[in-house]
Amino acid sequence: MRIMTIAIGALTLSSFAYAASSVTSSPQVAVGIGVDQGLSAILELNDQYRISAGNDGMSADYLFKKGKFEQPNIPVDWYVGAGGWTEWGDDDNDFGVRLPLGVDWTYKNRIHVYGQVHPELDLHDDVELQLGAAAGVSYQF
Repeated sequence: MRIMTIAIGALTLSSFAYAASSVTSSPQVAVGIGVDQGLSAILELNDQYRISAGNDGMSADYLFKKGKFEQPNIPVDWYVGAGGWTEWGDDDNDFGVRLPLGVDWTYKNRIHVYGQVHPELDLHDDVELQLGAAAGVSYQF
């Protein structure tokens, strides 16, 4: 199972490297803290990739669709993504895929606050559908 965790981490890092190399302007980087895989450190790249590493595991998401609400008095944007996750520290070392559905509020162009729910498909041993959630705040450089 440790090999699966290493493989997911390597794929995550390679996707960030690919994203950074394909951007013509300088990449936008944000770091923060949140609750995703337990208390987690958050890294965001180009407002499109989010990786979370916490005391319970790690996750990586690609936010492929973003939009604004039709009501002008709603100051948040919405997003849909796809990603993967793995847990460590328990006996099972679960891993799987997920579909984050969330909202993002930007404060003064630098601070982002987000919340999401994500249906998860646990692929360890037998396939199991679960529902997870995450919230966090990040600062963009």
